[in-house]
Amino acid sequence: MAQDNSSRVTEFILLGLSDTRELQLLFFTLFLLAYAVVLLGNLLIIVTVRTDPKLSSPMYFLLCNLSFIDICYTSVTVPKVLVALLSGHKAIAFEGCMAQLFFLHFVGSSEMFLLTVMAFDRYTAICRPLHYTAIMARGACWALVTACWVGGFIHSIVQTVLTLQLPFCGPNTIHSYFCDVPPVILLACTDTTLTEWLMASNSGLISLGCFLVLVGSYVLILAKVRACLSQGHWKALSTCASHVMVVTLLFMPCIFTYLPPAGTLPTNKYICVIYTTFSPMMNPLIYTLRNSEVKESIWRLWKRCR
Repeated sequence: MAQDNSSRVTEFILLGLSDTRELQLLFFTLFLLAYAVVLLGNLLIIVTVRTDPKLSSPMYFLLCNLSFIDICYTSVTVPKVLVALLSGHKAIAFEGCMAQLFFLHFVGSSEMFLLTVMAFDRYTAICRPLHYTAIMARGACWALVTACWVGGFIHSIVQTVLTLQLPFCGPNTIHSYFCDVPPVILLACTDTTLTEWLMASNSGLISLGCFLVLVGSYVLILAKVRACLSQGHWKALSTCASHVMVVTLLFMPCIFTYLPPAGTLPTNKYICVIYTTFSPMMNPLIYTLRNSEVKESIWRLWKRCR
């Protein structure tokens, strides 16, 4: 049924993580520290990779792009959360909510595709080392990264359009700390069953599909390493272990959140913290503390800047 424009919701209320002031201050501190780690850690990786010629391999080119995506990803939600926790202002305009939803899925799905490309890079380096330079040439890397962004944009446009065509005329309280598809479409003044299944088949299957591709690549890598236990292969496997940690932190909560249609499972806003804040925070820690080449390059950068 068509809704009167005068009854259309103009803003949403984000309930956040807690109504208790003491917990709000605690969450503010934790989110602020996490955001600082994301910004400083990923900026350090970007500057280090861009300034050190020794980090010119495709793996570090992709890592640099991952750091940029992580900065964008956390910046979609965390600044708004910090303002809400500090000021108590929980309202967000309808247009702002839709924009947050769009950029969240745009950058988030681009990161999923990029992590899949990084797994392909590791598979090629370990399982097809003689062809690695030709397959992962700089032009091919740029093409793969561009495809990740284009795929993320198409995915996000579909999600946003499906949400915008719904009428919102009644409840405007979102049981989360940011605007996302599952909690928002539950507020629509119409039957959203078909929309929920379309969105689940979009976001959920993308998350599950990328995760299965990643798992498959790791299985092939493990099989190759067992057959050839050289030092170089073990070094590459160590890189894959770090990659597995990032993938698990990002994909498992996303699959749990987006694969079931909205309303079939309760949305756990604390699980959302894992893939919106904790996972991007872990990336710079994992890729610097477990990578001797990056640590050495950071040390050389520090000595040049002194």
